[in-house]
Amino acid sequence: MRLSKVASELNITWQRVSEFLEEVGAPIEGAVTPNARINDAQHSLLINEFQSDVSQKQKSDEVLEAKRQKRESMIQSLESEAISESVIVADSESVVDDSIVADDSVVTNEEVALDDSVVADDSVVADDSVVADDSVVTDDSVVTDDPVVEDETVIADDSVVTDDPVVTDDPSDANELVASASNVVSDPEVIVADSVSDKDVKIKLTKLGTIKLPEKKPAKKVASSSNIDSKKKKRKRISGEKNQFKKSKQQKNAPDEQEVQQKIAETLEQLTAKGKSKSAKIRRLKREERKEKAIEDQIKKDEESSIIKVTEFVTVSEFANMMSVSVNEVISSCMQLGIMVTMNQRLDAETLTIVAEEFGYKVEFVSSELEEFIDEEDVVGELQPRSPIITVMGHVDHGKTSLLDYIRESNVIAGEAGGITQHIAAYEVTLSNKRKITFIDTPGHEAFTAMRARGAQVTDAVIIVIAVDDDVMPQTKEAIAHAQAANVPIIFAFNKIDKPGANPDKIKEQLSAMNFLVEDWGGKYQSQDVSAKTGEGIDQLLEKVLLESDLLDLSADPDKSAKGTVLEASLDKGKGYVTTVLVQEGTLKVGDFMLAGRFTGKVKALFNERDHKVNNVPPSTPAILLGLNGAPQAGDIFYVRKDEKEAKGIAAKRDQLQREQSVRTQKHITLDEIGRRLAIGDFKELNIILKGDVDGSIEALSDSLLKLSTEKIQINVLHKGVGQITESDVLLASASDAIIIGFQVRPSLTARKLAEKEKIDIRLYSIIYDTINSIKDAIEGMHEPELVEKILGNVEIRNVFKLTKAGIVAGCYVLDGTVVRNAKVRLIRDGIVIYSGVLDSLKRFKEDVKDVQKGYECGLTIHNFNDIKVGDMVEVFEEQNKE
Repeated sequence: MRLSKVASELNITWQRVSEFLEEVGAPIEGAVTPNARINDAQHSLLINEFQSDVSQKQKSDEVLEAKRQKRESMIQSLESEAISESVIVADSESVVDDSIVADDSVVTNEEVALDDSVVADDSVVADDSVVADDSVVTDDSVVTDDPVVEDETVIADDSVVTDDPVVTDDPSDANELVASASNVVSDPEVIVADSVSDKDVKIKLTKLGTIKLPEKKPAKKVASSSNIDSKKKKRKRISGEKNQFKKSKQQKNAPDEQEVQQKIAETLEQLTAKGKSKSAKIRRLKREERKEKAIEDQIKKDEESSIIKVTEFVTVSEFANMMSVSVNEVISSCMQLGIMVTMNQRLDAETLTIVAEEFGYKVEFVSSELEEFIDEEDVVGELQPRSPIITVMGHVDHGKTSLLDYIRESNVIAGEAGGITQHIAAYEVTLSNKRKITFIDTPGHEAFTAMRARGAQVTDAVIIVIAVDDDVMPQTKEAIAHAQAANVPIIFAFNKIDKPGANPDKIKEQLSAMNFLVEDWGGKYQSQDVSAKTGEGIDQLLEKVLLESDLLDLSADPDKSAKGTVLEASLDKGKGYVTTVLVQEGTLKVGDFMLAGRFTGKVKALFNERDHKVNNVPPSTPAILLGLNGAPQAGDIFYVRKDEKEAKGIAAKRDQLQREQSVRTQKHITLDEIGRRLAIGDFKELNIILKGDVDGSIEALSDSLLKLSTEKIQINVLHKGVGQITESDVLLASASDAIIIGFQVRPSLTARKLAEKEKIDIRLYSIIYDTINSIKDAIEGMHEPELVEKILGNVEIRNVFKLTKAGIVAGCYVLDGTVVRNAKVRLIRDGIVIYSGVLDSLKRFKEDVKDVQKGYECGLTIHNFNDIKVGDMVEVFEEQNKE
């Protein structure tokens, strides 16, 4: 016998059988498997040992069999009851109270005429009871065994169909009717009509009321006479409005394919889910729901993958990385549109949309998605004239700042490193006629393209400054293009006419070749010959500026919530984040809660461009404010909102989207890129961490450095930020093998020491030319600086004294190194270089000394500089030839 069969008989497992046989010393021969065979002796041992298990199994089987039989008998009894209840003949529904309802009815094929009327074909309906003269319907009525129902309808015309006695005009007719009914019932055989159907009879009867007979012809009393009524309850008459007859069965519509499939699935589920619990079914349903949800999520994810979320300013290289295509493909696509771009040039919204569609993507702009503010509409009656906002643009060194310097009657250019403007500056000028003009001075260097673009966006008119001793330069053409894109009036100022050999007509000729005709040559553009040195022609230039502004009819509502543009943002150690803004609508007040880009804050203080404190700023006025929790990007729009919670929520969402975009724009290496680098052989990467004094300069410098990338050397700007160089910047440079470039900023003392320890190269610059040329020479292998800086010491200013003869004297403490007389120094305030010069004098107590060592106090003065404050740092250095 097979081992598995014996185990089934004994109600134990085959492993238990094998173990028992081994224990008693009668092991199974060969491999122990369910199909192994055992002999009779082994079988008898198993029977003797596990007899109790066998008996238990038999008892269990008997109990199960009894339950099964009981269940089947109950089901049969219920089915028989249901069948008996469902067999109902149509006539039984017409029976009312006190009438006997029989289970069967006989329909014959006789024709009965009542009251000269034709009774419909084929039928006399008998209620299985005999209606006879002077007789009572009882339970002893004759009942036929099988219901035979004809499928034809009885139509009673002008006849009475009730449970009352049948009454006719002729007594003989009534006798014949009763007699015929008696014959039908008394005969044990049932006469069936020619056409017999097993369907229920549909009876349409109309109650016409009781027919009263004339008194001269008394009718013969029938079964329901008055003497019977005295013994019985009076029958209730059936209302003619109620349909007491059995309703016909409604024919079901044929099931459609979906119902059939659903029924098949349910049947299969019942067959396959035999013995499974309800929890198993629930788990299966949940699995199906999760599967469907996963499919829906995948479809949604695929749809979203073709949507690119970008900010308003996105470079070509960043956009190409988002779409996972090469930069050259995007550039060629722009060339087909007639737009010449570089990899680091920013694209406008329209170009981004067109290029994305060519590559199968859709563009969503974050700015439009987050502009959830509805600007307050200006009230026409409350509009007031405002000052014009004029932007001065042009090529570098053509005299833009010198022109504003003369207008403002202050030495602005002295504060700019190298004599060039590196920030956007905004000034408000009051003219002799008490009218005010706001001027925005933009940089002219090539690297400041974005800053010039922002200047053109916020202006009412543009002054293009061109030096007559030069030509129309590329930056001049770019400035004109920005002004045209902003759709603002252009006024040309031909500067430096005081120089010998100045020829304004040459410039006008070059402009006419570009399709810009000035009014002197019959065109529509105003022009003026000026000299920023002598002031010649400046008054006429301002008159033309006011004329253009009057034509524009500039006005604003000063009572609405303030709105404007961020021009610059920087970090000050004592003040926090300092933001230069231009108010364009409404009035900005101290205490207003504002949103600018990704940052929010309450305005703590307001200053005008001359650093005078003010309480409110009207439209068309520049201002410096304190209170934001970060440095917004130059060009961001700021709003004043009353709902702080709403503004903070939008700022948080903008911050999140900005982080997501920075992650998406990171270029990951691919196999193709690895192959390209291996083919080049000596591919290198230069990682840069960039820190600067203001956001605009950092952005301009970052774009310029990225343009220096070549096939063999890739420049990556890993991090850029506002403020001095900190320890975290040095640690990041150490981890990523990067160099640190500081533009107009200095490292903190701890950062410098950490950089020396980690051997991190920190390069500090104050002029953008030097920065770009230095990196360019380095990547071309020609960077061999002749001079190197050597830091001699660092000094902290702890007190300031004003002396009559010496001027401002700084009381200092030498933190490290040595201070040497006549050495070069830098004055650093909050990590930003304020001034670079030479030590004028160095004293210890009242005596002049050559040097002061670490840990000693001293007094010093700086040549031609008196703006010294407590807490400033003085860095002493010397320049040496590289060995």
